[in-house]
Amino acid sequence: MGADTFAINSTLRNAELSAGVTAARSGFNLGVYVHWPYCLAKCPYCDFNSHVAERVDQAHWRRAYAAEIAHYAGLLPGRRIESVFFGGGTPSLMQPATVAAVLEALAGRWPLAEDVEITLEANPTSVEAARFRGFRAAGVNRVSVGVQALDDAALAVLGRTHGVAEALRAVESAAEVFPRHSFDLIYARPGQSPAAWAAELARALGFAGEHLSLYQLTIEAGTPFQVAWRQGRLRLPDDEAQAAMYEATQAICAAAGLPAYEISNHARPGAESRHNLIYWRGGDYFGIGPGAHGRLTADGRRRALAAHRRPERWLQAVDDAGHGTASDEALSPEAAAREALMMGLRLADGVDLKRFGAGALAPIAAVVAADELEALVEAGFLDRRDGRLAATARGRRLLNAILRRLLRD
Repeated sequence: MGADTFAINSTLRNAELSAGVTAARSGFNLGVYVHWPYCLAKCPYCDFNSHVAERVDQAHWRRAYAAEIAHYAGLLPGRRIESVFFGGGTPSLMQPATVAAVLEALAGRWPLAEDVEITLEANPTSVEAARFRGFRAAGVNRVSVGVQALDDAALAVLGRTHGVAEALRAVESAAEVFPRHSFDLIYARPGQSPAAWAAELARALGFAGEHLSLYQLTIEAGTPFQVAWRQGRLRLPDDEAQAAMYEATQAICAAAGLPAYEISNHARPGAESRHNLIYWRGGDYFGIGPGAHGRLTADGRRRALAAHRRPERWLQAVDDAGHGTASDEALSPEAAAREALMMGLRLADGVDLKRFGAGALAPIAAVVAADELEALVEAGFLDRRDGRLAATARGRRLLNAILRRLLRD
């Protein structure tokens, strides 16, 4: 399949364009998340649903993905796909033929937006970077490269299998092959100072395109890092240093023309990850693959779906029943409103308060403590104007604490 041939099923798309436009106007467009659960090695800080396997039968996975896509097509007629995101795990370990098969299956079931965003997460090893042109030919038009650090010693601590030079070559290759690219870095690492992070970020901006994801290291339950941290073998920068790194991140990126549009994500205006915006703005999406989640609106209710986590269990369920769904729960209007608030306040532009009390979401007063809301606005942690509620720059740094107060947790 050539790079120009991802006009996949263009005849089909044109024939169904009117259905797609109708879906767009009614707010029922879709994002699709595709989970690839395998990695070459498990990073010690990672709590994602990822696994190491000596051998993977990719033909079996192609059949399983296609079956689950067919299952969702029966549940979700008349929609249009706005974004597809291959996450993991390490999706760049997929064969380009597997990626192409998934995209062809999706395009055969729904119309795709003319500017559909198709993202694939990639590790920056030379072996995986060599597949970039194959992924582009399959239809991927945006890649997110997991660099994580521009320091070889830090990469070793993080359990990464690449070095800095190899990572930067992969970023340069991504920029040559894909219309859009991004890469990730982790800061507040053991032994890192605010000055060291500022210098590392300045170097990273020299290679950045339109988007950067910059995550503060956290200790996740069940990871080797948690064990080491509890035993005192792993020490993170103190709270003051972490706060200084966060503030430096915001200032340096904004000055470079990549302001934060979400707590951990920075982009040139118009280059935000459209797929992730679906999550944060409470849009509809479904997930295929082990452990994948979905949020769908049907009959005025918000539904939360999750697939079996273990790859073997998911594959068996799909083989037996045509899908790997482990749970499908109708959220109460209150639960849906709480989730919308928790996700939306991560964004710089916050949440649209007019959404609450209509459709699947309870009124804002049903989930928010009014006295706490007023106090947080007066203290400068939240901003309420023009029918929107947003965390201020000061408030985003303390968002978890703010949400606990706001939602009476």
